[in-house]
Formats: sequence, structure tokens, C-alpha cells
Amino acid sequence: MASDPDPTDPTTASGDPTMSPGDAAPRTDPPGLRDQIAAVIAAARRLVTAHVELAKAELGQIMGEVGRAAALGGLAFAMVFLAGLLLPIGLLLFLGEWIFGSIGWGVLLGSLLLVDVAVVAALVAVGLPGSRLGRAFLLALLLGVVVGIVLGLDLTNRGWTAVGDSFMPGVDVGFRPLAIAVLSLAVIGGVIGLIGGLRAPGGSAVAGLFVGAFTGIVLGVLTAVTLGPRVGSAFGALATLLAWPALMGLDVSRAGIDGDALKARFYPDLTIETTKETIEWVRQRTPLGPKS
Repeated sequence: MASDPDPTDPTTASGDPTMSPGDAAPRTDPPGLRDQIAAVIAAARRLVTAHVELAKAELGQIMGEVGRAAALGGLAFAMVFLAGLLLPIGLLLFLGEWIFGSIGWGVLLGSLLLVDVAVVAALVAVGLPGSRLGRAFLLALLLGVVVGIVLGLDLTNRGWTAVGDSFMPGVDVGFRPLAIAVLSLAVIGGVIGLIGGLRAPGGSAVAGLFVGAFTGIVLGVLTAVTLGPRVGSAFGALATLLAWPALMGLDVSRAGIDGDALKARFYPDLTIETTKETIEWVRQRTPLGPKS
């Protein structure tokens, strides 16, 4: 019968007779308080870092969505803006083609109309009465109606034809109205320009002569040809849109702008006077203040 192993025998202490006493597993001490605190801090740091990285990733995704929404919103605004421009511009071109027979008239007259509206807005902003602007418009409209009727019915062409038949019977019939109109108006315009250049301070008589003659030639060509109702009415509208700002400018140069009324609109008189009265009232009731 085998005897029990001796617990003091080093060869049997580990249960394995082949192991030596130095081969036994070493015993480790539990971590101290400082090590535990360091481990907790490291874990907290890793947790905070993980949350920061998550927030960065989510914020980047959100900013991407914001940029996408902003780009699409900008595109939508641009399209609406272009539509707002296209509608009035297209309408002006359509009216030019429909009424006067050419898109070019729509471009020219539409541009002049926008300029006139800008001039009116500026004059209203500085306090020019609406009655003066309306009077200038009525005069320009009357001038345009007259020009449209005269050119649309070819009255000037008929008049120049009659004058040419009397003074240039030897000139070709088709060229006769143009020749008499250009020569007559060039001379008249040159004389008027010469007089204006002589009377203008610092003006040049030669420059006035050439400008007047050139203007007469242009008017001669315009009044000598047959335009027809559509083109004649287009020139009538052109005369209105050119005369309106010119008449408004002439009215401003003559009557001027009420500077006192303009100053009163932008100068806080009531506030300043009230403040002065309040300061004076306080000074009179202050014991150490100067007596008035």
C-alpha cells in the first residue's frame, strides 16, 4: 500500500514530479491606488476621445448636408432671379416684335424705358414733385404722338416730294425727296449749330457747325424715307422716351430742387431741438449749474 506524498517534498508540491521549485507561477500583488487612478483617467480619456471623434464625424456629415442644402437653395434663388429678369426682358422683346415689327425696337425702347424709370426714381428720391414729372411726361407723350403720326403717315415724305418737284425737277423721282431733305436740313442745322457755338461760353463755332449739319443730315434721311405705320409709331415711342428725361432735366435746371425740404427730410430737427430744450431745462434746475 502506497504511502501519502510528503507535503514537504519539493518534487511533489506542484503535483508534477518533473517541475523544480523555481518553475512554480509567481504570485502578483494587486494594483495600488495610484495605478487604479491612472487606469481610470486613461479609460476616461479614451472615452472622451471616442465621443469627440464621433462628434467630429457627425458634424462633418451635418456640414456636408448644410452645404448641399445651401447649394440647392442658391440654385433655386438663381433660377427665380433669372426668371424674374427673363419675364420683363422677354416681354419687352415680344412687344417690340409684335407692335413695331422688330426685336431691335424692343431692345432699344425697353432700355430707354428702364433708364427713364431710373431717372424718375432718382428725381422722386430728391423730392421733385410728381406734378412736374407728370407734366414733363405729358409733353413728351404729345411730342411722341405727333412724331408717330407724321412719320407713320409719311407726311414728311410727301412734303419733301412736293418741295423736290418744285426745286429739283431734273433729279430722279425716287431720289428727289431724300436729296432736298438732306440738303435743306443740313444747311439749317449747320446755321443753328454755328450760332449756338458762337453764343455758348467757350464753345467752338466750327464744332457747332459740324454737329448741326450732321444732325440735319440724320433728320433729313429720317423724314425723307417712307417708314409706314409700325416704324413710324416706333419712332414716336422713341421720341417720347428721349424727350421725357430731357424735359425733366430742363425743368430741374430751371426750377431747381428745394434744398430746404430735402434737408428737412434727412435732418432730425425735432429731436435736436427737443434735446436742446431738455438740456437747458436740466441746467436751470441743477443747483450748481450756471444761471441763465
